[in-house]
Amino acid sequence: MDNILLWQWILLLSFGILFLVLAPYAKTIGAFFAAQSRRGKQPNILLLTSSLVISWIFAKSITNAANLSLAFGLVGGVSYAVYYGSFWVAGIIIYRLRTKGGFSSLHHFLNHKYGKAAVYLFSLLVGFRLFNEVWSNTMVIGSYFGDQGSSNYYWAIITFTGLTLIYTLKGGMSSSILTDAIQMIFFGALLFIILLIILPQSEHTPIEYISSGEWKMSAGLNLFFVALIQIFSYPFHDAVLTDRGFFSNPRTMYKSFMWAGLIGFICIILFSVVGIHARLMGLEGQAAVEVGKLLGTGLMLIMNFIMITSAASTLDSAFSSGAKLFIKDLGKPSWLTVSNGRWAMAIFALIGTLPVFLNPEILSATTISGTMVLGLAPVFIFWNKAVPPIAFHLAVASSLLVGIILATGFWPDQWIFFEGKYGALLSANIVGTVLSFSLFLSTSMLGINMQR
Repeated sequence: MDNILLWQWILLLSFGILFLVLAPYAKTIGAFFAAQSRRGKQPNILLLTSSLVISWIFAKSITNAANLSLAFGLVGGVSYAVYYGSFWVAGIIIYRLRTKGGFSSLHHFLNHKYGKAAVYLFSLLVGFRLFNEVWSNTMVIGSYFGDQGSSNYYWAIITFTGLTLIYTLKGGMSSSILTDAIQMIFFGALLFIILLIILPQSEHTPIEYISSGEWKMSAGLNLFFVALIQIFSYPFHDAVLTDRGFFSNPRTMYKSFMWAGLIGFICIILFSVVGIHARLMGLEGQAAVEVGKLLGTGLMLIMNFIMITSAASTLDSAFSSGAKLFIKDLGKPSWLTVSNGRWAMAIFALIGTLPVFLNPEILSATTISGTMVLGLAPVFIFWNKAVPPIAFHLAVASSLLVGIILATGFWPDQWIFFEGKYGALLSANIVGTVLSFSLFLSTSMLGINMQR
């Protein structure tokens, strides 16, 4: 084992021990499932904002941002950063659901308006998203320890997942919220150090970084419009985000979501500098990994630690939200115990890790699942519109069908309206959006007739 790999293992094990010590022990349902303090207090604006930001600036996201910037220049990073507009969309709609509708969760709203069948279908989408979050983030960690498929790669994934699970089992959502704040501090400091090392040493001017890439559809701009479309549906199938919309009072929640969107956007743009630097240097492969290797052991370890902290913040949130979904949101009242929550979390971690042995693509966890849930946009944008229950099912089913056709490679060539790598993806998103909104809104007349 070389020195870099040894230090990486030391960092990984140290991270696990540190957060196991820092994580609070949850004894109550409120603490384990709703992040309440020992005195029953809800997370304040600083805790909630930092938790929102770091749980979305996960290893998969910053890896994708760096790789897209390597491939397309600044346009790649900006395109991925647009996804953080999801916070603004979700914040506004959840605020209205709580203050105007009086709903205590998305499941509460859906059950009230569309019935149990809608709740089960929605939960299936949410569960699929959480499932993707586990393997897609742990794969990034594995890539820092060895080539995909190597023993170091798999052992790093298993160790990282186990360590994160252990401290999350201790405190549930309370562990997630508190450790997120610590991880946000680490991330901010380490990102600053990386930029402080890269930019002064670079032979390229700031103008070259800003002007990198071409702002045209065939050069990455397709993904910009994909993200712009998906932010109106994407956040609602992400329980990591939406669960936090109901922890604090509505006003605190709203402010936190607005700040989180802005901070997240800026952080992704800043980390994209790593990918642009790799592009200007003519590097290939995983941008962050290759830049770390180029600039020495110290930066490589900093990159590694950023990935560990960011991946852990998402992983512990996915475990906590998974437990909440299956025990609190879908389970019987008698199931709602801390012990059952811990068992659900452990099972979810095990199942979510299995895909890493099948070598799936990391970016597909975002883009394909985002296409499949386009039908959620009209459901939540028009949350107070009078429509029959079939409106939900038609909108969601139509986008699911579009996503499946795209994912299986059967999207017709004649329905690809744009050039470039993401031309088919953008085309499918436009078709899926038009179809789901049309089906949803066309049922409004049926809803009026049924009321009569």
